[in-house]
Amino acid sequence: MNEKEAFEAVAGGADIIDVKNPQEGPLGANFPWVIKRIREITPKNIQVSCTIGEVPNLPGSMSLAALGAASLGVDYIKVGLCGIKTAQECVWFLQNVNRAAKEYNPKIKLVAVGYADAERAGTLDPMLIPEIASKAHFDVAMLDTAIKDDNNLFNFLTSQQLAKFVNSSHTFGLEAALAGSLRKQDLPLVYGLGTDIAGSRGAVCTNNDRIKGQITEKQVRELVEILKQTEHQANKRA
Repeated sequence: MNEKEAFEAVAGGADIIDVKNPQEGPLGANFPWVIKRIREITPKNIQVSCTIGEVPNLPGSMSLAALGAASLGVDYIKVGLCGIKTAQECVWFLQNVNRAAKEYNPKIKLVAVGYADAERAGTLDPMLIPEIASKAHFDVAMLDTAIKDDNNLFNFLTSQQLAKFVNSSHTFGLEAALAGSLRKQDLPLVYGLGTDIAGSRGAVCTNNDRIKGQITEKQVRELVEILKQTEHQANKRA
C-alpha cells in the first residue's frame, strides 16, 4: 500500500512487490505517484506489479489506465475481470488493454485475474480465464477471490480444479498465479500444484488484516521460508 510496506516486503525476501489499494477492492488501484515511488525504491532485481482495479466493461477507459500504469516502470499490470459478463467481451476488452500497455513497453507482463468465488460475485467462470488470457495475448492467468471474508481460494475450488487451472494456463503458454486470502499453511499445496506465482497480503499483515494491518518483514520471511523448505523437500523427492 505504501513505501513502508514495500521496504518490509523487500527485507522479508519477496520476489514481487505488488502495489494496490485494498480499500478500493481486492485489486484496488493505488495512486500513480505511490506506484512510481515504490518502483524507484525497490531494488531493480525485484519485480514490481500494480493493479488497475476490478474493471468495468469500458475498454477505452481501462486501456488508458493500463497505459498510465505501464508508464510507471512496473513489470506487471494486473486486471481484475469482475465487471465483464461474457468470454467474448472479455477477450475484446483485454486485447485493447494489451495494445495500450505493450505499445508503450513490449516487455511488460499482463495478468488477467478471474475470481474463484465467481458465482457469488456474478462474474465469469474462473476456469475460462486461461483461454481468454491466451486469446488476448496476456502473459499470466490468475485466480483471486472477489469478496474478502472468512473464506479463501480453497473454499470455492477444489485442488483438482486448481490443478486444472494451472495446467490449462501452462498449456496456453501462460504463467499461472494463485491468490485469494491464502494462509501460510496453504503454500505447500499451492506450490505442489505447479503454480508459478503465489500472491498474499492478509497472511503477511499484522493481525492478518489486509485492510487495517501492515505488512511486516517477519511475516513475509515466514512465507518465504515455507516455500524454500517446500522446494527443498520436493527436490529431495525428485
